[in-house]
Amino acid sequence: MATKPPRADIDETRVHVSRPKKVAVGVPAVLHALEIANEQMGVTRSVQTLLRVNQKDGFDCPGCAWPEEDKRHIAEFCENGAKAVAEEATLRRVGPDFFAVHSLDELRGHDDWWLGQQGRLTHPMVLEEGATHYRPISWDDALALVADELRMLDDPDEAVFYTSGRTSNEAAFLYQLLVRGLGTNNLPDCSNMCHESSGSALTETIGIGKGTVSIDDIHDADLLIVAGQNPGTNHPRMLVALEKAKQRGATIIAVNPLPEAGLMRFENPQTVRGVAFGGTKLADQFLQIRLGGDQALFQAIGKHLLEAEEADGGVLDHEFLAAHTSGFDEYRQAMADASWRDLVTATGLPEKSLRRVAETVRTSKATIVCWAMGLTQHKHSVPTLRDVVNLLLLQGNIGRPGAGVCPVRGHSNVQGDRTVGIYEKPSAAFLDALDTEFAFAAPREHGFDTVGAIRAMRDGRVRFFMSMGGNFVSATPDTAVVEAGMSRVGLTVHVSTKLNRSHVVTGRRALILPTLGRTDRDRRGGQEQRVTVEDSMGAVHASRGRLAPPSEELLSEVAIVARLSGLVFGSAGTGAAAGGRTSASSSSSAAAASSSRDQVMSREKDVAGADRPEPVTSPEPVTDAADGATRHDRGYPERTAAEESDGTHSPVHRDRETADGPDPAGLRHPSNVPHADWAALEADYALIRAHIARVIPGFDDYEERIGKGGTLHLPNGPRDARRFATADGRARFTVNPLEYPRIPRGRLLLQTLRSHDQYNTTIYGKDDRYRGIHGGRRVVLVNAKDIVALGFAENDVVDLVSEWRGPDGTLEERRAEEFRIVAYRTPRGNAAAYYPETNVLVPLDSVADVSGTPTSKSVVVRLARRT
Repeated sequence: MATKPPRADIDETRVHVSRPKKVAVGVPAVLHALEIANEQMGVTRSVQTLLRVNQKDGFDCPGCAWPEEDKRHIAEFCENGAKAVAEEATLRRVGPDFFAVHSLDELRGHDDWWLGQQGRLTHPMVLEEGATHYRPISWDDALALVADELRMLDDPDEAVFYTSGRTSNEAAFLYQLLVRGLGTNNLPDCSNMCHESSGSALTETIGIGKGTVSIDDIHDADLLIVAGQNPGTNHPRMLVALEKAKQRGATIIAVNPLPEAGLMRFENPQTVRGVAFGGTKLADQFLQIRLGGDQALFQAIGKHLLEAEEADGGVLDHEFLAAHTSGFDEYRQAMADASWRDLVTATGLPEKSLRRVAETVRTSKATIVCWAMGLTQHKHSVPTLRDVVNLLLLQGNIGRPGAGVCPVRGHSNVQGDRTVGIYEKPSAAFLDALDTEFAFAAPREHGFDTVGAIRAMRDGRVRFFMSMGGNFVSATPDTAVVEAGMSRVGLTVHVSTKLNRSHVVTGRRALILPTLGRTDRDRRGGQEQRVTVEDSMGAVHASRGRLAPPSEELLSEVAIVARLSGLVFGSAGTGAAAGGRTSASSSSSAAAASSSRDQVMSREKDVAGADRPEPVTSPEPVTDAADGATRHDRGYPERTAAEESDGTHSPVHRDRETADGPDPAGLRHPSNVPHADWAALEADYALIRAHIARVIPGFDDYEERIGKGGTLHLPNGPRDARRFATADGRARFTVNPLEYPRIPRGRLLLQTLRSHDQYNTTIYGKDDRYRGIHGGRRVVLVNAKDIVALGFAENDVVDLVSEWRGPDGTLEERRAEEFRIVAYRTPRGNAAAYYPETNVLVPLDSVADVSGTPTSKSVVVRLARRT
């Protein structure tokens, strides 16, 4: 039977510690998942809902983006997936009565766990300037308030539109169209804080910002290196794939500062072996590397392979190197010059250990490198990932079975959102196609990423903020700066399913717009709608919720964006929703275009028709005559490697002026808006998919391919044909000077991480079962020798104080209070603590070179005694 939400916050005085686990999942995971599900949904609803998770006729898990095999198990979910579903399908409700009782000041005083446990939002709510409580508001009034605020902006760049990874392809595509119709590319997203470094490095070196492997490749790999990742907590279904690879003879090497149970042994609860016979040992080797030492590891492996090739030959794939790569000679010389002493110092591992793992790589027939935030959230993350690519290129481990790069995405559709246009630096090809499809001129100037948006809010340059899902305040770095900046915004708008911190740290006015979740039935236009999502390996499939929505007052994300677009653009933006494409010079005919679904689908049958923009959709790679860059198979709105290297941003300036006067893509030119039948798009999501198919390469026959549980595999040049959309059409070796963090005497290097009862900023419970932490979250994991050397004892309660040299050289300090010291098996000089509690310690200006990702895995801190 479902239970009521908690009345009090987590009592941190009750935290206790046990021995860390050495095995993941098993029966305890099943029991804990069912316990959470029963608390939130009750028994009957739990069974009905969980059996639909990740099924072909069900809904995609709102948790991680790990892919499914074509043949599904009856229980196709993991422990944390079950928790995510339970939180969304909960029977608890947060309605107008709740907000009438709880003032904003009271809500601000509660922790993130308490806020999230209260239940699903049921009504649109508004917080007026100076008010102490939210009050209900009608949808018409709420959306009119948003539209009026947008019309009053002096410059479209005064608005910021954030996106969480949960948003569907259909909603995200409409959302970016709305934003670009307003005249800005201010589209920060959660990718900016996680895999932006991956996209930057991979686009530059192999021409696509995604991984190059499929789920079958994972199964068929000879060697899997899993670095900076904890799949047992963050992607538990990945363990099933790793187990299958082990059963086929694969070797697994785990690389991480902390030993994680999920990479030691896996007890699969869906097999007899997992339940009764101890499960499967996963990692054959565990490298306990120092924080930030991964670049040195991959350089050490590359150096060893080159030395072995020099000595004995037969190590490198010379045919692949000659036919498909450039820059090899420069890389080979750089590795010859690299010092083993420096590589040992940076990794904290003996040369013998480095050479042992390198020998495993040397003898591998097919190697995959998987990684997550442990590699992407350092200042030198992009060089680190370039060196991952360098290593794989040496033996031709891209573009063949069982080999490639595998950045494991954290949120269910974060990759899909980027594919359909949620990006602050879109490619010219994507914008050209968007212009053609919707008969307007989208802005070309780059917008704000997440850090840039926070800086703009801090400086008072943002008047409007909208978040499509997510919990911006708790997800971002430098919490005090974020909260102060948010308070300066005129209107903040959050499209959400549940209460979170961002609803109580607001602008002068605030709106909460409750929306449908993945589990909810979405009925529009007299029929049930489906949406689509893209997994971590570029496979797109449908998702359809089946539960009755928690309130009749909810709108889908698509409906919210479509209605808002209709209000903002008015009659000038009506007319091309059904594929009645018009040129930018014939917007009057666009208004008369038919909006019938039949006409859309008829046009979709000829996806290579003459009226489709040839440079975007040619079935063969298209080469830009100016730079030789192939553009077709990226399937991604990001700038190509050639565009990134040309030194230009766009022809549009910040003041929206051109040589001929005001920029026609600006907000103050209402005739330049996307032409679409917004009401038709709200009523039939197939119309949105028809637009996506004409704008973005790889979505041909979209509707047909997702039908009956089908999967649309997006094109991937490196994987499909060893085709690289780089400036020279080849995969690029790069030379990257060795970098690693130097830790001042008496200080520690802190990484922020999740607990096991957590997904991103959502806190499901009070425990981190695998690491032995129970009943609380404000703990800091420190090597026992460091505790003594720093003059403390285990269980001392301290403040964590981060130290950062600002741009002007001034030492800045940030403080997180009352953390209990826990002795843990970390490398000397390294420590770990949970976010979002420690986000306050991460300086806004401490970001990765190139990608701008916050350096949440490299925070210099000292332990300060409580006074």
